[in-house]
Amino acid sequence: MYIERLLSAILRKAVKQFPSVLVTGPRQAGKTTFLMHDFGKKSDYVTFDDPLERSFALKDPNGFLDRFHKRPVILDEIQYVPDLLPYLKIRIDRDREKTGKWLLTGSQHFHLMKNISESLAGRVAVLDLLPFSILELEKKRAGAVESALWSGGYPEPFLYPDRRSLWLSSYIQTYIERDVRQLQNIKDLRTFELFIALLASLHGQSFNAATLSREVGVSLPTIKSWAGIMEASYLCFFLPPYFKNYGKRLVKTPKIYFLDSSLVCFLTRQPDAKSALSGAMGGAIFEGFMVSEAVKIFALKGKRPDIFFWRSHDGLEVDMILRIKNKLYPVEIKNTSTPTTRHLEAIDRFIKMAGRDSADHGLLICRVDKEMPMPGNHMAMPWHAFPQWLLRKIT
Repeated sequence: MYIERLLSAILRKAVKQFPSVLVTGPRQAGKTTFLMHDFGKKSDYVTFDDPLERSFALKDPNGFLDRFHKRPVILDEIQYVPDLLPYLKIRIDRDREKTGKWLLTGSQHFHLMKNISESLAGRVAVLDLLPFSILELEKKRAGAVESALWSGGYPEPFLYPDRRSLWLSSYIQTYIERDVRQLQNIKDLRTFELFIALLASLHGQSFNAATLSREVGVSLPTIKSWAGIMEASYLCFFLPPYFKNYGKRLVKTPKIYFLDSSLVCFLTRQPDAKSALSGAMGGAIFEGFMVSEAVKIFALKGKRPDIFFWRSHDGLEVDMILRIKNKLYPVEIKNTSTPTTRHLEAIDRFIKMAGRDSADHGLLICRVDKEMPMPGNHMAMPWHAFPQWLLRKIT
């Protein structure tokens, strides 16, 4: 069963404007299925997971590319053949007016993008395909937030719930043993596995590299490097603090979120969906679920997420600040069905700091059934309505 991806509209625009398009994102998010569904019937296809194709492309790049003539070409897992990219650039430059010829997929964002930017700058549109958003699953998912958090957004555990635990376990093991070895030569994979588990326990909290260094038993630079690997492979997202001074945003401590709630539940050993939401980590898991949705909606429109958190000097915190068309939207995320004015205190403080011209009202995302007006021109919004609201705002 194929589930339509909202990125399709942006993809179709991109293939009309650029000679090549790169669809990147985490493993098993559906990148290959997405391209094959939209363009597979009229395109040639090669995967560099195949060692023979990989060897051919690396040893004889011109001979490899000579195989493809008029039809578009899907080159899957392009990160395995970085040396092919300069030859691809030459082909593109011979006929810059021809668009949509080279359709690429790839993982491992930092390393891949370094090679892409060096070889195909100005010649490639880069799109992020993340696990499913609520919007893409709303016709097929039961309405309970517990089941949404438990199954997450990866296609396999969502479509086949009985395989969920085995799939998640295999996903983590494959990620550690395959991707991590390629991104960095880590000798003690068990220690890295401990690092991932500890990082999951910090979901929704400040990323304190020094504390992690002591608990894992490795150096501070190693922890920072490993965190970069998690971000590069799209498992984690680092939410920066909001400051009017851009330089401060770069040096202050971010908050850490896993981009998929099912991975957090699995790594923190939640026993079932109901316990995950009602237990000690319930608030953090719910908050991370909404932050992840914001990241996904920006990605579905081909945009980088322009989101932050804000913390006052005396400890008040707004979970998410959305910057959309030079307007700031403070968003509080609460795992409650009973919103109160107390939940709005941080929003009001932020608006006072930012000024009404920058931010005039806020959102309280919670578990209410329908939108509810709140004092101060704020709005309490159902969790499942937030992605559609955000999509309208950034379109």
